[in-house]
Amino acid sequence: MADKRVISPETEDNGEESLEKSLRPQYLSQYIGQDKVKSELQVYIAAAKKREEALDHVLLYGPPGLGKTTLAMVIAHEMQVNIRTTSGPAIEKPGDLVAILNELQPGDILFIDEIHRLPKIVEEMLYSAMEDFFVDIVIGQGPTAHPVHFPLPPFTLIGATTRAGLLSAPLRDRFGIVEHMAYYKEADLTDIVERSADIFDTKIALEGAHEIARRSRGTPRVANRLLKRIRDFAQVADQKSIDQLIVAKALKLLQVDDRGLDYVDQKLLLTMINYYDGGPVGLGTIAANVGEETETIEEMYEPYLLQIGFLKRTQRGRVVTPQAYAHLGIKFEPKK
Repeated sequence: MADKRVISPETEDNGEESLEKSLRPQYLSQYIGQDKVKSELQVYIAAAKKREEALDHVLLYGPPGLGKTTLAMVIAHEMQVNIRTTSGPAIEKPGDLVAILNELQPGDILFIDEIHRLPKIVEEMLYSAMEDFFVDIVIGQGPTAHPVHFPLPPFTLIGATTRAGLLSAPLRDRFGIVEHMAYYKEADLTDIVERSADIFDTKIALEGAHEIARRSRGTPRVANRLLKRIRDFAQVADQKSIDQLIVAKALKLLQVDDRGLDYVDQKLLLTMINYYDGGPVGLGTIAANVGEETETIEEMYEPYLLQIGFLKRTQRGRVVTPQAYAHLGIKFEPKK
């Protein structure tokens, strides 16, 4: 269900990956939003370049769709080095990691998305690679097996994760730079929509860009996806510029309301209200009712609902807030 949501922060397919690449900024000066992260990285990058050293290892964490991969690419451009990208699930065994590390040149960047999903045996090999720039591997089997000390050039590991709490302490402690990616402000998302529209060669009114930003769940990937879909509606309607009216009309058809909630979010909240009196409800119970995995709910749905104050976590489970009742047009009656 989640992969079909227009407001899902996950990348949908290869076509969307190509779209994202075309929209990506190249340098920090072009990167909109995340001002605190940018200002800190500017200092670290400038210092590393001045010392002619590899940048310290970087951990980027936060909800999906906020630009962690894009920021890794920007860091590589700023450092003027090559970047090799992979993901935690793609590195299945130590040999896979060694093959990747063997391709790095001094100062290069290795970007590992979903780093919290690295197999334990691979993660443990990363410890010496990150700290002392070497790995020890065993060549051969049985009586002929022997260890080989494999030196590595100084490199930068950039890890990205949506679930920093799942990283082991030994791995987390080896990152010298740790940055939290926060949800974007509406003003920054409006600028992103206007920039993307310009790249698409599509005219958009300021109020149209702001309306898209307002419904984008604080997430650039969602904003760009909505812009792409709304552009289709405007083109079919022979409308030369995207205004607030066509945005509202298109998003009504796409079932995205004025707070960026879609039918899945509403189903989740209404299930809790109608069947469990608004909670508290256990995560497993919610997952069973809406037909999703608990991990999907935790990573995809909850962060935004928590951020806007429609949901809260308690020791006994999840609870729907009075603000969510008001948004859904349901009278809230406090429990006695």
